[in-house]
Amino acid sequence: MRDELSDVDGPFEGPGLDGWMEEPSDVYLPEGEVHSLGDKHSCMFSRRGDTLLVSFEIAQDLTPASEMPQPNIRAFAEAKDWSHLAVVSLGNTWFRDQSVFALFDHLTDAGLFDDFEQILFYGSGSCGYAAAVFSVAAPGATVLAIQPQATLDPRLCGWDTRFRAARRISFTDRYGFAPDMLDAAAQAFVLYDPSERPDAIHAAMMARQNVTLLRMPNMGGTLEQNLQQMNILEPLLELAATGELTANAFYRLYRARRDNIDYLLRLLARLNRENRHYLKYLLCRDTIARMPRRRRVKRFRRQMARLKTAMENREILLPYSATR
Repeated sequence: MRDELSDVDGPFEGPGLDGWMEEPSDVYLPEGEVHSLGDKHSCMFSRRGDTLLVSFEIAQDLTPASEMPQPNIRAFAEAKDWSHLAVVSLGNTWFRDQSVFALFDHLTDAGLFDDFEQILFYGSGSCGYAAAVFSVAAPGATVLAIQPQATLDPRLCGWDTRFRAARRISFTDRYGFAPDMLDAAAQAFVLYDPSERPDAIHAAMMARQNVTLLRMPNMGGTLEQNLQQMNILEPLLELAATGELTANAFYRLYRARRDNIDYLLRLLARLNRENRHYLKYLLCRDTIARMPRRRRVKRFRRQMARLKTAMENREILLPYSATR
C-alpha cells in the first residue's frame, strides 16, 4: 500500500465500487488497484494463496514520517504469498462509514471469505478496532488487534478523553461494539500496555473466552512501531495466521524487548519514579555490559554514576551482592 497511497492528502482516487456491489454473484472485488469507498476510505485486493490477510491502515501512517519503522503489510503479504485485502482510511475515522459497511456486506454475500483456509484480521489503534468489528463478516477468522478501542460511545467510554472529536461518530449502529463482534472469531489476540490506563480498560472490555489479552508492560503508546522495531511484528502475524499463536509463543518473541533501548529507558524511568535503587542498579549494570556502544546507553552510565556517588555518601544502601 505504501507505493499507491503514501502521498494521499485528499479524497482517494480510483474507480468507485458502486457498480460491482450491485451484482455480488458476478464479481467479488476488482483486483490489483486502489478502489475508492467514498471520500475517506479506499481498498485494494490481491488474490494469491489460501491465507487471507485483512489489514486496516491509515493513509498518513503509510509514510515514513518519523524515525520509527513503519510496517509494510502489503510487502509482507506478498513475501508470504498470502492474499491481501487492505482497507485504508484518510485520518482516524474508525472506519465508521456506510461505504465500508457495504464493502463487508458485499464480500460476505459474495462468499469471498469462504475461499480461504485461514483468515487474519489485523490493525492497530482505530485500525485494531476495525479489525475486531469487521471480523464478524468472516466467522472463524483470527484477529490480531494492537491497542484497540472497544467503542468510543460516550455513554460507555466517557472516561476516554483522547479522541474527543470521535464523539460525533456513531458507534451504536452496525458493526459497532467490538467485544460483541469478536464472538464470531475463532480466536482473537489483544496487545496492550497495562500502564496505559485507557488502553488497559478497553482491553478489559474485550475479554472473552476466545480472546487472549497479551500484556506489554513499560512499552508505552506506540506498540505497533515497537513491535516493528524489535522485528517481531511479522513473526506475530505469521503465527496468528497459521493458528500457532499462543500466549507462550508471544512472550517468547517478546523477549526481544531486552535489547530494545526504548523499552529499557522506559523501565529505567519507572524505577526512578518508584525509587527502586537496587533494581535500577542492576538494570544499568546489565545494559552497559550488553550494549556498551549503543548511542543512548550514556543515560544508563549517568544513572550508574549517580548511584555510585549516592552509595559512597551513604545516601542509599544496596546489597553487597548487587555491586560486585
